[in-house]
Order: sequence, then structure tokens, then C-alpha cells
Amino acid sequence: MFEWLEGTSVALWVGESLYGYPFMLGLHAVGLSIVVGVFAMRDLRLLGRFSGISYSSIDGMKKLAWTGFSINAISGCFLFTSQATTFVSSTPFLLKISMIFLAAVCAALIQNRMRDDASAWDSSGAAAAGSVRAIAALSLMLWMGAIIAGRLTAYL
Repeated sequence: MFEWLEGTSVALWVGESLYGYPFMLGLHAVGLSIVVGVFAMRDLRLLGRFSGISYSSIDGMKKLAWTGFSINAISGCFLFTSQATTFVSSTPFLLKISMIFLAAVCAALIQNRMRDDASAWDSSGAAAAGSVRAIAALSLMLWMGAIIAGRLTAYL
């Protein structure tokens, strides 16, 4: 199946054309900077940093973050097609995908709590609940781990 995928016209365009791979890699970098930038800022705020930024304003950026996530998912699928047989057995790649999945679950959990509690946290000046802070710390570690594993994919 993965050999067949590498032979598709999309995979050949990405892997063999002058512009395919650089274009998709560029989109992947833009999507990464958006999703990790927004979620890292949110996680750091939940961990007590950047107290001048309201929880509600960070919660308002969730659409931008999920847009970045979508850009990354689409460009990542295109990049995967060009080397599917290699990536499917690559430990760093499989770790990267696992960490991204878990980080997305963390993002959804945090998003639900922020939707319910962000305005109350802002009006009272209280910090986020301990469980939310723990998930934010895990989220931050997962995103950083995914970036490191993604870079290692190219070298291991």
C-alpha cells in the first residue's frame, strides 16, 4: 500500500518536481509556527507566564491555531506520500505522529475548559485550575517533543 502511495501523481509531484517538496515543506513550516506558536503561548499563560494577556483573548485565537493545525496536517500528508515506505517504519516519525495526536487531545481538553472558565479566571484574577495547568505543561512538552522528533526524522 505504501509503495503504491509513493507511485501516485501527488507523491511524484512532491518528490520529483522542482517546486513540490519545497512548497509543501514551506507550508508545513508556516502551519507549525502558527499552531505551536498559539498553543505554546496559551500553555505558557496557563502556567502563569504572560499575566498581562487575558485568558479570553487567548481562547479567541483557537480558530487560528486549528487553521495552522490543518495546514500542517494537509502539507504533512503530501510530504508523507513522497517517502511513505521510509516514514512508516521510522521511529522518530512514529513518535512525532503520536505526540501530535496526544497534543491535539490536550488542546481540545484545554479548549473546553477555557470556553467554560476563561472569563471567570479573567474577572477574578485567579489562575487556571491545577488540572488545566498540568495538561498545559504536558501539551507544551508534547509539542516540543513532536518538533524534535520531526527534525530527527530527517537524520535517523
